[in-house]
Amino acid sequence: MRIIVIVAIVMLAACASETPTSDAPAEAAKSLTPGEYAMTSTVTAFRATDGTTPASKAKVGDLTVTKACVAPDGTLDPAIFAALDEKCSATNAYIRGGRMSLQLSCTRPDAPGQIMPGMDGKFTADHFEGTSTTTTYLTGPGDYALTRTVSAKRIGECPPAAPAKS
Repeated sequence: MRIIVIVAIVMLAACASETPTSDAPAEAAKSLTPGEYAMTSTVTAFRATDGTTPASKAKVGDLTVTKACVAPDGTLDPAIFAALDEKCSATNAYIRGGRMSLQLSCTRPDAPGQIMPGMDGKFTADHFEGTSTTTTYLTGPGDYALTRTVSAKRIGECPPAAPAKS
């Protein structure tokens, strides 16, 4: 009887000391790898917040692809979240240890006021994904709230900067 108990204990110990399989999660990246990224976003929710027609042509299901660069210091260009005619700047950015949280402030010529996108997600060295939410605070009618899922992958080096105009 003692032999059976000892064999069972040895077998349990052997099972407990197995090395992790390749399915184990990879160690979180410290920052995004510099370079150009292509981001795909899909609108998952869209609604007016002031009871008027939203100042956006977005529809649930819309898919867009944007490109922007990550600088050598790991800073993500806010242009990747901007619509074609928006100008955005980061008001708060945290991209560390596999986690990212960004808050942006954007303006658009045809929609005076503030457009406030934010993104929460996770990243590896060459990929990020998460949820982006945008809320507007316009000076006139058209306020809206928009939610998108986003996924981006590094596609190469950043294109050379255009020469400065003299």
